[in-house]
Amino acid sequence: MKRIPIFLLFICSIISISAFAQLTSPKAKWTYSFSKPEVKKGETVDLVFTAAIEKDWYMYSSDFDPDLGPMLTTVSFERNNSFEVVGKLKPQNPKTKFEEVWNGNVKYFEGKAVFKQTIKVLTDNPVIKGTSEYQTCSNVTGLCVAGGEDFEFKGLKVAAGTATAAAEQPVNAEKTNPDSSGKIESAAAVPAPANTDSTFSKLSENTSASDNTTEESAAGGSLWGFALAAFLSGLVALLTPCVFPIIPMTVSYFTNQQGGKVKAFVYGASIILIYTLIGTVVSRLNGPAFANFLSTHWLPNLLFFAIFIVFGLSFLGLFEIVLPSGFVNKMDQKADKGGYAGVFFMAFTLVLVSFSCTGPIVGSLLVASAGGEVVKPIIGMAAFSAAFAIPFTSFALFPQWLKSLPKSGGWLNTVKVVLGFLELALALKFFSIADQVYHWGLLDREIYLAFWIVIFALLGFYLLGKIRTPHDSVLEKVSVPRLLLSIITFTFVIYMLPGMWGAPLKALAGYLPPQSTLDFDLNKRSAGVAAGANSAEIAGKYSDLFHLPHELTGFFDYKEGLEYAKKVNKPVFIDFTGHGCVNCREMEARVWVDPAVMQRLRNDYVIIALYVDDKTELPEKDWYTSNYDKKVKKTIGAQNADLQIVKYNNNAQPHYCLVDHDGKLLVKPKNYDLNPANFAAFLDSGKEAFSK
Repeated sequence: MKRIPIFLLFICSIISISAFAQLTSPKAKWTYSFSKPEVKKGETVDLVFTAAIEKDWYMYSSDFDPDLGPMLTTVSFERNNSFEVVGKLKPQNPKTKFEEVWNGNVKYFEGKAVFKQTIKVLTDNPVIKGTSEYQTCSNVTGLCVAGGEDFEFKGLKVAAGTATAAAEQPVNAEKTNPDSSGKIESAAAVPAPANTDSTFSKLSENTSASDNTTEESAAGGSLWGFALAAFLSGLVALLTPCVFPIIPMTVSYFTNQQGGKVKAFVYGASIILIYTLIGTVVSRLNGPAFANFLSTHWLPNLLFFAIFIVFGLSFLGLFEIVLPSGFVNKMDQKADKGGYAGVFFMAFTLVLVSFSCTGPIVGSLLVASAGGEVVKPIIGMAAFSAAFAIPFTSFALFPQWLKSLPKSGGWLNTVKVVLGFLELALALKFFSIADQVYHWGLLDREIYLAFWIVIFALLGFYLLGKIRTPHDSVLEKVSVPRLLLSIITFTFVIYMLPGMWGAPLKALAGYLPPQSTLDFDLNKRSAGVAAGANSAEIAGKYSDLFHLPHELTGFFDYKEGLEYAKKVNKPVFIDFTGHGCVNCREMEARVWVDPAVMQRLRNDYVIIALYVDDKTELPEKDWYTSNYDKKVKKTIGAQNADLQIVKYNNNAQPHYCLVDHDGKLLVKPKNYDLNPANFAAFLDSGKEAFSK
């Protein structure tokens, strides 16, 4: 029998993710200091930005033609009344060279870059924070990587007294004021109003503090209440389809382990540790986009798809996944080393795979983490992952009990084969996410259903003993439990069959591709849709890429939808959704379809569906640099996700906002809620607020 070392699977997944992160990671380390340690109020001081650049890499300066092509180094400040920016960012002795790719002279630094920015101190305790944006390129490969990070200057002493009267007058000089594209403008230096930002992206230029009221922030509450909510969210996350494929992996792995109880608890602790680190530390460094990358990018999804196909085929008996023999011998001698490393890799795989579904659930935590909060995200992620870890720790303990049962070998092989069929079926979810996000059109709804119908039909025949795998013994008679399971399986197959021609299949809403991908839908052809005020044909932007469910009509561009709503004088229903959002599909299939909800959506609102994970690249003229993470937003999904974070202070999907014609919230937003009556009441409250 063929054997595949289990570490090859784990190492492949780790190397793929790590390599991608390494290629796109910044190549400079920044430090911050003052030109002098002490000043008087009203005096100026230079902020010194120093970057240590990696070997064989160089960084572009800030003082050459911004239209030439490369990304210039810029800094932007969180504006407040404690200091005033004077003049522009000043690079210290950059080098100059001609670059053919840009057809012009550029200024750059190698090894070390120093920039100075003059500020005027206005209070005794200036708060000096902001973000930097820069680009580094490799002298070896030519690869260029954009970077950016938050900065804060601390330790400046403000002596008693003030500067001379002349020094206290506004400085008639230029100050740095990056616009949304990252270019530097000039303006008279006057104190900026408190709690404002000098940069505004195209999508969020009308954002105000009152707009950022969300369900989560409005709720407030103590850390204990927040931790409890996070714990309950972890329990909900266990019901997502990305988690189910890990169950047979866990059972199979721990069945063959020694010292199961201790390792099971190590497994649970590793899940909590890794989840907390990924959710707080990594998100703080890379922002909520990291979770979106794990959830929707083709690389992790196809990698997970391949891994689960391999595990499924292994469970069916095609080959056996084992630890290397030499490693097993070492584990026998030093159990505390090798065995626990394998347990850690299992936990690491669980965390990575589950992010495809749990990333959106913990989106608010990731926003808080990337936005600067420390304690709250850590407590929230620890509570979330604790709920997540408890059942898997139990699964890790359970196989040890199975092994002690008499004559358990044949029965365990049957369980393993059943899990193998389930593994093959559930693996399709990962391929489906990538297929929808990138519009490949390879796994439409009917193809997906055809795979599932065949897989579960074969499972039913296996349970009846009509199919045997390599390790099965002859089944002389069918036990009652197997017969009952086969009945359930074939019932499930029959339930899926009408879905090939348009049946909604509500129970599988979160697992299947959208109804709009179905090529032949009898519902559309034989049942007319009730006409309403919102049912007129609307051919707006991206209508060739996206479709609303249940023959609803609406928009897929934020500004276009607001303009139309103003024209028809209706409130706006914004649906922040995603191709890979399981809960979004479930809400659409089980809540939107309710007659009371459908009537309100169709007649009372202008619908705007904004996909936050779509990878369709926009024309370069539509790109902009986000205020939130200072990164260029080039795709439909990136711009929609940035809008949700910046304007509505949320990163979870589904997220429903009822707004007026200016995009301001009418009522508190709503997330996942399967109660149609609650959702109808939510829509009524928005309509009432709009009428007032």
